[in-house]
Amino acid sequence: MPSALETLVKILKLEREQGCSNRAVIGGFSAYSVNWKRDAQAQARRPEHHILAEELGDLLKDYEHVESQLERMKQIDYMLDRIVGRVPAPEKYERMFNKQVQEVKQERQTLPPKVKPVDVVLQNDEEPIETYGYDNYQPVEQSTLDIPVMPRLARPPRKPQQEYSLEEARERLAELQKSVTEVKGIGGSIADDLKKVDIHTINDMLRYLPRRYDNYTKLLPIHRLQPDEVVTVIGTVKSKTIRVGKGGRKDFHMVMSDGTGELEVTFFGQHFLIRNMREGQQIVVSGKTTIWRNHLQMANPEWEAMDSENLHTIGIVPVYPLSEGLKPRSFRRIMKKAIDQYAEDVPDHIPASVLDRTELADLGWSIRNLHFPEGEDHLNHARRRRIFDQLIELQLGVLSSRRDWQAVEGVPLQVEDGWLDSFLAATFPYELTGAQQRAVADIRRDVAKDIPMNRLLQGDVGAGKTAVAVTTIGMALANRKQAALMAPTSILAEQHYRGITKSLENYPEDFKPVVALLTGALTTAERQSIYRGMADGSIDVVIGTHALIQDGVEFKDLAVAIIDEQHRFGVEQRAALRGKGTNPHLLVMTATPIPRTLALTMYADLDLSIIDEKPPGRQPIETRVVMPVHRDRSLSFIEAHIGEGRQAFVIHPLVEASEKIDARSAVEAYEELSRTFYEHRVCLLHGRMRPDEKDEIMTAFANHEYDIMVTTSVAEVGVDVPNASVIVIEGANRFGLAQLHQFRGRVGRGQHKSFCLLIPDNMTPEAEDRLRAMEKTDDGFKLAEMDWKLRGAGDLLGTRQSGSHALQLAEEMTPELVTMAQAEARTIYEEDPYLEFPEHQLLKDRLQRVLDRDGGDVS
Repeated sequence: MPSALETLVKILKLEREQGCSNRAVIGGFSAYSVNWKRDAQAQARRPEHHILAEELGDLLKDYEHVESQLERMKQIDYMLDRIVGRVPAPEKYERMFNKQVQEVKQERQTLPPKVKPVDVVLQNDEEPIETYGYDNYQPVEQSTLDIPVMPRLARPPRKPQQEYSLEEARERLAELQKSVTEVKGIGGSIADDLKKVDIHTINDMLRYLPRRYDNYTKLLPIHRLQPDEVVTVIGTVKSKTIRVGKGGRKDFHMVMSDGTGELEVTFFGQHFLIRNMREGQQIVVSGKTTIWRNHLQMANPEWEAMDSENLHTIGIVPVYPLSEGLKPRSFRRIMKKAIDQYAEDVPDHIPASVLDRTELADLGWSIRNLHFPEGEDHLNHARRRRIFDQLIELQLGVLSSRRDWQAVEGVPLQVEDGWLDSFLAATFPYELTGAQQRAVADIRRDVAKDIPMNRLLQGDVGAGKTAVAVTTIGMALANRKQAALMAPTSILAEQHYRGITKSLENYPEDFKPVVALLTGALTTAERQSIYRGMADGSIDVVIGTHALIQDGVEFKDLAVAIIDEQHRFGVEQRAALRGKGTNPHLLVMTATPIPRTLALTMYADLDLSIIDEKPPGRQPIETRVVMPVHRDRSLSFIEAHIGEGRQAFVIHPLVEASEKIDARSAVEAYEELSRTFYEHRVCLLHGRMRPDEKDEIMTAFANHEYDIMVTTSVAEVGVDVPNASVIVIEGANRFGLAQLHQFRGRVGRGQHKSFCLLIPDNMTPEAEDRLRAMEKTDDGFKLAEMDWKLRGAGDLLGTRQSGSHALQLAEEMTPELVTMAQAEARTIYEEDPYLEFPEHQLLKDRLQRVLDRDGGDVS
């Protein structure tokens, strides 16, 4: 039986490998310390053993109160060093013993306080304990860099706007559309290189923002770096090598030093870098620091050779995304010339009154500081202005589109209270929730008007949006009009077709609606038959995919158009469905929770209904974080559920093994799980498959022809598989909370108790906060709010960003900025809806360019 110290060595190593999360033993170290200390004291034979047991017991007890991961790592290292005798006992514990303890103390004081790390072989052929850590870094005297202190700025400076006439302002803006060769120092060859990064005009240059900034005024020596921080480090390449990873992947690995410590850097799959970097070369790396086996490291950081000019001329250095032929230093030089030549003279399209109210920066000043910030405060103010501009343009654009669309009358659909009550009673074997009833009331009020409805129905996973959609279709049928529902995939369309057909079987009138399914899988004859039925009115409801908006598809009297998972469709596709009828009432649905403030801005053209309740009887999904070391337990868990006749999803962040990302892939997992579950049926689904392949596999899984589906984010939205009771999400830390919540919604749709297991591959403090939130709540809206605060709005806006209208700096968007832009846009719109006032002319011109760029519709 291992001794107490031997057992503790194994536990401490496991704790270190798990990122010092205090989960190496059940209940944490504090609970474990009581029995361990008792056993260790019983086994102690010498005074120093008693001292060691006392000290380690106290450290274990207090471990949970150590907040910093770095400090926990140091404490683990210290305990391991104490166990193998590398460091002496503190005086506090030596005084606990009388003469014998004093003798031990005197003996220990003859040793140096720190000895060089050595490999110590433990009993039972344990692996050596590595002790290279932060305590081994020896600080050295650092020279002071000749860099001025960055100026601070509480609010951006404002100066009177240039007194341009409207014609002069438009002429200056027109100059920005000229070729980049107008910039001093840019000739034909450089212009050709700039085309590779889609820079053709002067305006393109001004809008081409850095991907990051290296702040040389805030460089930290390596020995002062903390884990899980995004930092920029200057150092010298000390050694380099090629390491062979899993699947034969060749990784470039190097060690860089700055004299205070060492940083290990790995570039997965980028073995060719061994030719680009030489030992002794000074380089700059920027990335996120982590700790692995007690070594500080970075994976796949951005890097470039050190340019000494940056240290002595510029405090904050912009780093641009470049292609072959463009060098960072020379690109910064020509960008500086463009900014100096044009930025300050760009006419500001935002009225001075708006800038005064919001205390935002002038446009020219913002452009300059987005590229070459004078300080961090300057950069923050410039970013705020850029985000505000995009938000107000989006708000005004969608409000304009809504105004123009609703200027054409729609067909009012009136239904009586008695009809609605009888329809709900006949159609649904349950009473609608309060939130569903409110959404139905909103829609009923909208469709009764001759102004076409334009409403967004936002509901959490399993909240019952389909019941509201069916009721909306019923309102069209009650007025003997047609309705259409468009879904992003054939399998979703088929699911809606089956569900809606069944719901309408008990339609509370002698009239029996005819429902048809229109997908790309139909034969030509079947498709033509449905086309005729839609055109002559013999088909009342059509459920389909993109096939609904193809040329040749016509309706006799389409009054209601519904779009499910609307973010899966582009602007043109939504407009095409709307154009199939005489300005039908439009209902768009999404299961992606978005914070209300953000939704009201991103969907300003839509009225918003939120279903924030779940129907009674919907079972909660038990969610647990499982560390990679316990992955086998999750496989056993799947095995147990399959044995009971259930099914399981296994989600992976990658389709195939990546040369740049060290994460498990779906293809690798499929091969591995096919061997592990050789007695069961395993299938693979990912986004690179053809649409018909994906539909075929998903249908087969829904029909229980497979037991386990290995897939990627393609499973985020999809069909009902009531028999699926387990979902395992590998690399869970790589997904946002909203996406994890969508994944979780793939199970828990039937009568069986369901589970979601989250397996991270890098448990940083931020990742732990997010994954623990998944354990605590199944409220998608709360998780979306948290996602916004932790990760920014980028992930949440992915539902609306597409093509040229993707927002720059979306990750910097804050609730305060969103609310402010929303208020200013509505103020302008209410005062001057057609932007005819003189002070709004440049804003009108800019907005028209946005609408032209996006096909006249940003909705």
